[in-house]
Amino acid sequence: MSRIARVATVCGNGRFFGSPAENRKYVLGLLDDTLSVGPDIVCLPETFTTVSDPDGTSLHAETVPGPTTDAVAEIARANSCYVVCPIVTKRDRNAYNSAVIIGRNGAVVGIYDKRQPVTTSPDYTVLENGTTPGAAPSPVFDLDFGRIGAQICFDAGFPESWEEIADAGARLVFWPSAYNGGFPLRVNAWQHHVYVVTSVRRDKSAVIDPLARVRAVTDERVSWIYADINLDFAVCHWDFNYSVPDRIVAAYGDRVSISSDRDSARFLVEPRDPTVTIARLQAEFGFETAHMYLDRHRTAYAAIAEGRTAPAQNALHATRPQYAPERR
Repeated sequence: MSRIARVATVCGNGRFFGSPAENRKYVLGLLDDTLSVGPDIVCLPETFTTVSDPDGTSLHAETVPGPTTDAVAEIARANSCYVVCPIVTKRDRNAYNSAVIIGRNGAVVGIYDKRQPVTTSPDYTVLENGTTPGAAPSPVFDLDFGRIGAQICFDAGFPESWEEIADAGARLVFWPSAYNGGFPLRVNAWQHHVYVVTSVRRDKSAVIDPLARVRAVTDERVSWIYADINLDFAVCHWDFNYSVPDRIVAAYGDRVSISSDRDSARFLVEPRDPTVTIARLQAEFGFETAHMYLDRHRTAYAAIAEGRTAPAQNALHATRPQYAPERR
């Protein structure tokens, strides 16, 4: 099964209107624009229908299904794509800052409720004008191209939420927001080995890869972008792997992309051919992920801390040199 997805995102460019209906019309127009490239999934900005109304949480929270998710579902169904639809939702008398995941068939796949809404009162008793924080742990969602997660705006500053969804196997995290996010999003992408795709209300939506590089970004003239992403990828440490990238390229050519970040001693392996998997490459070339490399050290440290000899571990790199290419 192909895990390569065409991922699109839009930017609101600071254009806000006088009613939820007008805001909805504008943002769904941006969604329509992305359909020309046949996206598998599109992300929209945080609470885009109520962005111009300070009382939006109390006055315009929507049920799901409701007017906005119904309109998005029609587009998703007609174009066989997923949509991340961030709105204020109401359930059980509570209001939530939510990202509703709409499926290719127009059905609701799931809902992420913002775990960390920001205070709107100086004494921290009111969050986002009456928003209820989402429950832990943060959910992940299995789509037909892989597992995704979502975080929203102020969530960027809470690494424990990102760690939860990364540990649950998410490879792509959508981040709808009111602001651009900046460097912390690159940190989260690097630390947790995930793609981060942002959709913001104002001026810079972006696609950030697991080496913390910005792959694509909007500006005042470009209100939407897209990237083709394979969720079956591996972030690896250079230790014990100095020969691996060259060997992969020699064997697979442009069917596999290799990117390097020498400063952090990591490289990224991304199959571009959907018939090539990371598991197959690991078996053939004997490499493990950077997370596995760190975990092997944790095993050694724990044993030594308990007064035991560090146990021998059978890593895939076997006896390859640690800091140089292997001799042939």
